[in-house]
Amino acid sequence: MTSADLFADAVAPRDALSRDVDLLGRCLGAVLIEQQGQEFFDLEEEVRELTKRARAGDLAAPERLMKIAADIGLSDAEALIRAFTQYFHLTNLAEERHRVRWRDTRSSQLEPRKQSLHDAIRQLKNHGMNALQVLQLLERIELGSTFTAHPTELRRRTVRAHLEHISEELSYLESESDRAAALERVMARVEVLWGTLELQARNPTVHDEVVNGLHYFTSIATALPALQADLQTAMQLEFGAGQPEVLLPLKFYSWIGGDRDGNPFVTPEVTAETLEYHETSAREALRSDVKQLFAVLSQHRERVHVHLDSTAPEPWRAELEALYIRLKTESVDAVPILLSVRDSLVAAGQDRAAKVFVEPVLVRAQMFGTHLVALDIREFSGKLEIAVAQLLQLGGVTSDYLTLAEPERMALLEHELATRRPLLPIGEPISEELRAVLEPLRVMRAKLETNPNAFGRYVISHGEAASDVLEALILGREAGFLTLDVSPLFETPHDLENCPEVMKTLLESTVYRAYLGMRVQEVMLGYSDSNKEAGFLAANWALYKAQESLAKLFTAAAVPYRFFHGRGTSIGRGGGPAARGIMAQPPGTIGAGLRLTEQGEALADRYASPEMAKRNLEQLLYAIIVAAAQNEQPVPLEWREALDAAATASSQKYQALVFHKDFLEFFEAATPINEIASLRIASRPVRRPGKPTLDNLRAIPWVMSWTQNRATVPGWYGIGTGLAVLEQIEVGLSAKLYKEWAFFRSLLDNAQMSLAKSDMGIFARYAALSDQINLRDAIMSEYQQAVKLVRAAIGTDLLESEPRLKRSIEVRNPYVDPIHIVQVELLRRYRSTPTEAAERVTLERALLLSIQGIAAGLRNTG
Repeated sequence: MTSADLFADAVAPRDALSRDVDLLGRCLGAVLIEQQGQEFFDLEEEVRELTKRARAGDLAAPERLMKIAADIGLSDAEALIRAFTQYFHLTNLAEERHRVRWRDTRSSQLEPRKQSLHDAIRQLKNHGMNALQVLQLLERIELGSTFTAHPTELRRRTVRAHLEHISEELSYLESESDRAAALERVMARVEVLWGTLELQARNPTVHDEVVNGLHYFTSIATALPALQADLQTAMQLEFGAGQPEVLLPLKFYSWIGGDRDGNPFVTPEVTAETLEYHETSAREALRSDVKQLFAVLSQHRERVHVHLDSTAPEPWRAELEALYIRLKTESVDAVPILLSVRDSLVAAGQDRAAKVFVEPVLVRAQMFGTHLVALDIREFSGKLEIAVAQLLQLGGVTSDYLTLAEPERMALLEHELATRRPLLPIGEPISEELRAVLEPLRVMRAKLETNPNAFGRYVISHGEAASDVLEALILGREAGFLTLDVSPLFETPHDLENCPEVMKTLLESTVYRAYLGMRVQEVMLGYSDSNKEAGFLAANWALYKAQESLAKLFTAAAVPYRFFHGRGTSIGRGGGPAARGIMAQPPGTIGAGLRLTEQGEALADRYASPEMAKRNLEQLLYAIIVAAAQNEQPVPLEWREALDAAATASSQKYQALVFHKDFLEFFEAATPINEIASLRIASRPVRRPGKPTLDNLRAIPWVMSWTQNRATVPGWYGIGTGLAVLEQIEVGLSAKLYKEWAFFRSLLDNAQMSLAKSDMGIFARYAALSDQINLRDAIMSEYQQAVKLVRAAIGTDLLESEPRLKRSIEVRNPYVDPIHIVQVELLRRYRSTPTEAAERVTLERALLLSIQGIAAGLRNTG
């Protein structure tokens, strides 16, 4: 089949998205026939048709599908999984392209566009704020986007690169003159993809993860100048010309290469290498920009009046050449030089040259400097206390620090910090435990000598006590830090409940307040562990209350503060639309801004192209600007008491499931958790050290497992029980809260997304791998109640307010069903095959491909 034939057949569908999906599907079909043969293609088409019929209610179709799965050979099973996975990869591209196309259409129809920077500024003006107040708000807040290496991106970098090239070709298909050549290039890429190994040959190193994560900064760098221009234009449109320059309230951070919690491969040496990679990448990008400016700014002093301290014939080129040479070996602050170039061009009457050529480079230099991103260090609190105990012993202070109660620890640490003397004797050998904690800080301190923006913050995971923070300061002092910005991370329900008291104790320390000064106190809040321990509703309510209490504490103490949200991509880990999540924060708690984590497949979804990067950042900035302007609005006491009761009942329901004596056995049988552990997608192990338990299982594989079997338990389980309690308190209370309370509305909107992606029919197939019928029935029963009561609360069927998402799920289900059916059969075979059998290797590969395929189909992993 020729490319022209493909397009002619694909023109008929109703809209551009349908056309693209149909065309890419036909490309894949043609490649399957060529590469796998007509017989396999017929099998794939039969399975596709049967799953559609099964979804439509044909009772004979499921039986035929099960027969095919039972009889299928391993080679055809793997090819079938790959075929449907490739289809989803291509469909995802078409949907991403359509999002950009839809946004462009909307921007031409509406002014200002919804959730744009102009929309945000107009809303602030409409609420009575003048230009000065808006400027002060923008200067006060910061949106911190934090890239992490959490393993939710299953695709190889090679596969992602091919898909990105295909995505670029989609725009050419709309041009008749370019169409034939573009189709041929798409076909070639699909052909290459079919011949490419999808699975990693080895676990990625930390450096691989650094490279993968920072790959998206090319798109971000392209998008930033337009965002900066949008903000400036919005201020002028709303408040008149002549508004002072205001920078985007945006900063980029990374954990990749600095997150030591549970990852033995993030050594001090790796952190040093990461910092060097950041700096080298930033300098190379800046040099490239400066080189292009040099080529463009050819104005001669005989032609223009120069306002520069230079006698060179081409003065701007002379300035840029000097900067270019210095950047080869130095981390130069290029911003003052670029500002001088821009302003002198304007003074010389070269306004357009300044705006079009210099300002984009200036915006990137202001954002990325020569550090690219600020690298955080994260360390487990238990390792901090051991390291400090050893330091105190080596310094002759005490040998029994670990036995001290919290008040005694605080008193001792405050005394030591007040003296400002080092504890480690010169030349004294230290243990590997102490070196592993102290050396990353020394590495960071050394880097700050030449690149002062390279370091972000010191994050303490599993924060439990005020002494955790003082321990970090002791270690920082030992490494040469005069001040150290420390962010305690509170994760478990118990820690979230206690964190206001912990921070109160810390702020009451005169030594700590002196260290803090008027810098921002950042507190990180963990969504994953709180959900895994308490369930969806209770965890979200605990996070809400913690923010309220902490905000009141910091405001009363006149301490600037910012919350750092450790959100994942799935609903069970605090995911969902990020802008909606920001808008649903307790009013009056934005403080000095907000940070959030971005990871895994979310990076590709949000930053794969400059257009997508711009829209994602625009929506995030819109949300934080509007939310920061909201005043505190106390939640009515009767609502709080009702939600307390609902959260308690919901958590009890959830814990009755996950702490059941047979639960772990059921979980390991009814999900592919043990098989997920074999995926080579991250440098960090899926479990913490020790005997396998729910507690030491990391949150990402926990959520990924429930996504694979379509139960999606972390994203909704217990919500039905909680809503039932609300209805017992007052009939119609759930609907009232949904209508009048942004937090509750966001909560149920996220729950309905999880429920809509759940499928109890598919889950039943996985549950049949276990004989724990009572646990299966508990999940199914709670699901039925949740769907019923969520529908009643929102007043419609699930996702009626998000028709595009609803339609996407409905269209995808018949294509992801075959992968589920084959995966269940492969799990049976794999688990019954002796470990020494040769077939087991092939079975494992097919299983891992099925995990990847389901993730692509659902556009969600962990």
